Amino acid sequence: MNTLSLPAADRFDWWCETVGRGAAPTRISSDHSADFVGRVQMLSAGPLEATSMSFPALESERTPGLIRRSDPETYELTLIVGGAMGVTQARREAALSAGDFVMWSSSRPYTGRGRSGPDRGQSQGIVLRMPRKGLPFPEARVDEVLATRMPGSEGIGAILAHHLRALFREAPRLGEPESTRIGAATMHLAYALLAQQIDAREYPAPEARGAVLLACIDAFIEENLADPQLSPHSIAARHHVSVRTVHQVFRQRDESVSATIRRRRLERCRSDLADSRLRHLPVHAIAARNGLGDPAGFSRGFRRAYGLSPAEYRRTLRDEDSAKGPDAAEPFILDGPWR
Repeated sequence: MNTLSLPAADRFDWWCETVGRGAAPTRISSDHSADFVGRVQMLSAGPLEATSMSFPALESERTPGLIRRSDPETYELTLIVGGAMGVTQARREAALSAGDFVMWSSSRPYTGRGRSGPDRGQSQGIVLRMPRKGLPFPEARVDEVLATRMPGSEGIGAILAHHLRALFREAPRLGEPESTRIGAATMHLAYALLAQQIDAREYPAPEARGAVLLACIDAFIEENLADPQLSPHSIAARHHVSVRTVHQVFRQRDESVSATIRRRRLERCRSDLADSRLRHLPVHAIAARNGLGDPAGFSRGFRRAYGLSPAEYRRTLRDEDSAKGPDAAEPFILDGPWR
């Protein structure tokens, strides 16, 4: 949803109303209200509710009156993607720049200030909404990290930051089963970041630790599908656990770690074969760029999964596009600058 599709006089009011529906209502002001250029993208995937936003300099305030009027009782975990932001809540103030995380609560007054970056580009952020009652931590411990900077440049923060960017980029390509799994993995990664920040000794349950490890492994698999050496052994080495532990955490699911890698590679290949921008690549190159170096084995596995060979699948899609005519719309892929 983009304000540029509206008359200039209506853009700011639309923005305030849309953001208020997607999160806790706030009072928003901006020097750019006369011609407000902003974009909002909302994503729902299983348990995940997330919003990606791009906007000029503004200030948002959640007052006691607004809290009394409506409180969804959520925590808002935000990744600063571009520009800068300041957040004040619970007698703390955080100055944030691109790559940082910060969290605030809808149940307490707060002030947020979005500022343009050094290149005068728009502020950009990705917000995860998490029910206050659903977190696996005591609220008092979570409240200790409100309005504090959480770095997203290393460790779990870097994994989550990269994952969120990829999630919004790839969301249009995901079917419902994949979305549900990725949404759950995203939430567990967010929990892992919070656990790290609050040093959560209240998070020792084996099933909870296993869920966090599984989410980290899911993210690692997604980022390394192109590596032909990706395997239970390389995953175990990267996460400093035994291969046996890797297999144990996957017992929570109906498929093994090797089957997961194989399925996700085939799904990525199917997506690439359907991408008109990659039609110049031969089928064996599509397989190789997703970690499948054996063309014959790839063709057999693809046929078992989808009922067609890779070449037949691509040809079928090409014939369907031809039947639609030259005006058929390309899929909307969220990538690159939003302005």
